[in-house]
Amino acid sequence: MIEIVATPESVAQAKALLALGVDNLYLGEDYFGLRLPHSFERAELTEVVALAHAAGKKVTVAVNAIFHNDRIVHVLDYLQFLASLKVDQITVGDAGAINLLIENQVPLAYLYDASVTVTSARQINFWAKHQAQGAVIAQEVPYEELKTLAPALQVPGEMLVFGATAIHQSGRPLVDNYFDFVKAHQEKSDRKRGLFISAPRKPETHYSIYEDRNGTHVFASNDIDLMPRLDKLVELGLNRWKLDGIFCPGDDYVTITGLFIQAKNAFENQQWTSALAADLDAQLHALLPKNREVDTGFFDIDPSEVQ
Repeated sequence: MIEIVATPESVAQAKALLALGVDNLYLGEDYFGLRLPHSFERAELTEVVALAHAAGKKVTVAVNAIFHNDRIVHVLDYLQFLASLKVDQITVGDAGAINLLIENQVPLAYLYDASVTVTSARQINFWAKHQAQGAVIAQEVPYEELKTLAPALQVPGEMLVFGATAIHQSGRPLVDNYFDFVKAHQEKSDRKRGLFISAPRKPETHYSIYEDRNGTHVFASNDIDLMPRLDKLVELGLNRWKLDGIFCPGDDYVTITGLFIQAKNAFENQQWTSALAADLDAQLHALLPKNREVDTGFFDIDPSEVQ
């Protein structure tokens, strides 16, 4: 079965996504999770988990931050809190956090999520031997490599089918450091500011950049849209589809998620056609934020060109 994973930005949006038929809500607190549309405090998270479970749906919580000594001491308490809520899964990529999870026998299933490094079946299967129930496949893996990777997986692999691609993270506040250096006034450098950087002599590049408590995050110029390639994912058995709404807020994100739910239903009812793919994709393009463009990311790139 195909599973649609969506990232709510609020309790209200979580309710709307559940009403649409989303299978799994992905959320968390930014102290423990990376690049989230909203940092859900414990009371909010408790409410969303209850809503999802009442609807017969799942919740995945992000615990995929990179933990230094000052922060990893708080991870076990958070894991135990999530277990008390009966959270269905977490994502985690820090081996220290995985060690805490396993050594303390915290009853939580986890997906291995180490961002750009998750590029081979051997790596994913290694973590499967250490209790991982699945893995988030790096967005830099092209289709030609997925054809080798997917059949060798011992656990499910998650694919980003819509949303922003992170291409760099630094623990340092690079933007604030820059503004301090040039003595310019800059009140905020968070995601709502809408900052971006361009490559030298490449005015078409538009790398979104923002800072939070996890440091500086830089994103690819274009977001990912795999609506035209969903048939290839289905052929490979990659049926966990994530939609990241970090740069697509509000009702438009909910509507776009609904388009992927239509796609899921079409596949499961054997009604998927190229014409339907084109129609859904056209609707998606009409809903994009004005400053965001989409393409298929690395999916169609020749592996020899990935650098």
